[in-house]
Amino acid sequence: MPAQTATEAFDTAYLVISGAATASRCPALLRDLLGLGFVRVLAVPTPHASRIIAFRDLADIPAVQVVESYFDAAIRPQPPRGVVLFAPCSFNSLNKLAAGIADNLALSIVAEAIGRHTPVIVAPSLNQPLLAHPAAQASLRTLAAWGVAIVPPVDDGRGPRLAPADQLMDAVRRHVSGAM
Repeated sequence: MPAQTATEAFDTAYLVISGAATASRCPALLRDLLGLGFVRVLAVPTPHASRIIAFRDLADIPAVQVVESYFDAAIRPQPPRGVVLFAPCSFNSLNKLAAGIADNLALSIVAEAIGRHTPVIVAPSLNQPLLAHPAAQASLRTLAAWGVAIVPPVDDGRGPRLAPADQLMDAVRRHVSGAM
């Protein structure tokens, strides 16, 4: 598979959100994406994300659209080309994505972005046992081989968790239309 084009720039960003405990950080991540200069920011939660964060907390951010349905006008007739940041990415979603399983809207959007070679950045939010699990390690290798950028979890003394926002935004920044 060819690597993603580092010089291609976009005005649309997706924040795909799984049901990891660190999903509570997503309103701040959405604001950070808007701060990078994206014209359109779409929040796409997995079904399990609602166990961690209320979707209204995402929708209350001006200029952010929450996409919960394949019939949402924001992604019809097909999702617009853009940068996909999958943060946090849970153990379950990480392994499904690497296995080619797209059984919900969020995973479908990420899988489509991988298939059309637009930038995909995956930021796992895993504790040490899950990060060390052979399936997670194999999935990380598979995704990297497909050209997906991986922002590894950072151990803040409580075990590996979602990387800090500045590291996530650094991974996204080079893909912004009119990048700073």
